Amino acid sequence: MWAAQTIRGDIVKRITHFLFDFDGTLIDSMPTFSSCVLTVLDKFGVKYPSDIIKTCTPLGAKDTPKYCIETFGMNTTEEEFRSLMFEVAVPDYENTIPAKPTVVETMKELKARGYCLNILTGSPHETLDPCFARLGFGELFDKAWSVNDFPYNKTEPEIYLEAARLLGVEPEAIVFLDDNIEANRAAKRAGLTVIGVYDESGDGFVEDMKRELDGYVYEMRDVLGFNFD
Repeated sequence: MWAAQTIRGDIVKRITHFLFDFDGTLIDSMPTFSSCVLTVLDKFGVKYPSDIIKTCTPLGAKDTPKYCIETFGMNTTEEEFRSLMFEVAVPDYENTIPAKPTVVETMKELKARGYCLNILTGSPHETLDPCFARLGFGELFDKAWSVNDFPYNKTEPEIYLEAARLLGVEPEAIVFLDDNIEANRAAKRAGLTVIGVYDESGDGFVEDMKRELDGYVYEMRDVLGFNFD
């Protein structure tokens, strides 16, 4: 097990809201996401770089098909690409993908402290909603957004600004947590406080996130060590 990084206690802002990524941050789903993307690419005989999942993660199921088709010249449609992804992914989201360690107890504690908890994921509602319901997250989170609810993806700062507007607060009042460095960078540019979250899929970017972001945690419970008051 990874030892927790020493938590910084110097974030002193009027934080009232949390915005969490879903895949790889709250739930242990990155193996499923990776599998569904690579399955489609392999089906079409695509030669892809080793970091393709790092690129596709913040794009989610909404924009990954378009990116891959354009980048690799695939002879398929976005609809077919997405349908093939869902064939692999949906059963896992419906039945087996678990919450990551210490997530549920940490959310309960943050909620007890009076924070408003929300989700913004690159996953579509076809995978988000059944997993969200099965894990009982409805009692913990006020909003659960997919990128499909916005005209942006998670590599664009505008999505975080729009989420702040919908929540009725300034970006500076929100802490954003994600395991993907590109999403974190975009949220940082939008003015949110950003904490990176460890997931095995992002092993190669841990030091970059520690250096660039406001904090980094290896387990969700470590978030409780930050000073957000």
